[in-house]
Amino acid sequence: MIAAGRTAPVAALLFLALALPPVRHTLEASMSAQMLVQLPLLAGAGYLLGLRLPVRVAAPLANWNHRGVTGFVLASLASAYWMLPRLLDASVTEPAIAAIKFLSLPLLVGLPLAQSWPRSSFVVRGVFLLELIATLFRLGWLYVVSPVRLCNNYLIDDQQRLGQILIAVGAILLLWIAWKLLWGRFDLTRYAGEWTDGRSVPPQPTINNLPGRL
Repeated sequence: MIAAGRTAPVAALLFLALALPPVRHTLEASMSAQMLVQLPLLAGAGYLLGLRLPVRVAAPLANWNHRGVTGFVLASLASAYWMLPRLLDASVTEPAIAAIKFLSLPLLVGLPLAQSWPRSSFVVRGVFLLELIATLFRLGWLYVVSPVRLCNNYLIDDQQRLGQILIAVGAILLLWIAWKLLWGRFDLTRYAGEWTDGRSVPPQPTINNLPGRL
């Protein structure tokens, strides 16, 4: 666990590390590494940053992010945009597209998730996770069955390998949700709610509201 006061420095260090040319080129050399490592880590940097937003920034955001719905929609749209093969390809060869990727994933995916997850309800989280699983299955199937390369910078073997991994990840998440529904325990009466006591961050995780729980 990262101490609450250190999330912003860790986010900055993670972002800078990912922006280093050797690290960036290594991750972008493989289609699988770019989508499964680089993109989530960039979003993760934004998530850490979102946990320590100043009050003057977090308060206006809370006004349009009722129960986390708006933030989830924004994060879903932005992440789906960067899963498109054409954008993955362009971000490797075009500096302007790469810069947009490095800015949009932290600010439009990770940060909204950090602000939305703690305040969202059981149903909202479930819908978001199910849509994520459906997206993994759709993209995975596309990458596996496509007879041609969808990205000029990556071989078809890498493309098909990525598709298989996406389907496997989607299946694991689906099994986890099924297990939680059948044998897990949910606190259906708890809503994270809007934090209006002047704090800029969500309530600290407890045994019943760890981020890994629905």
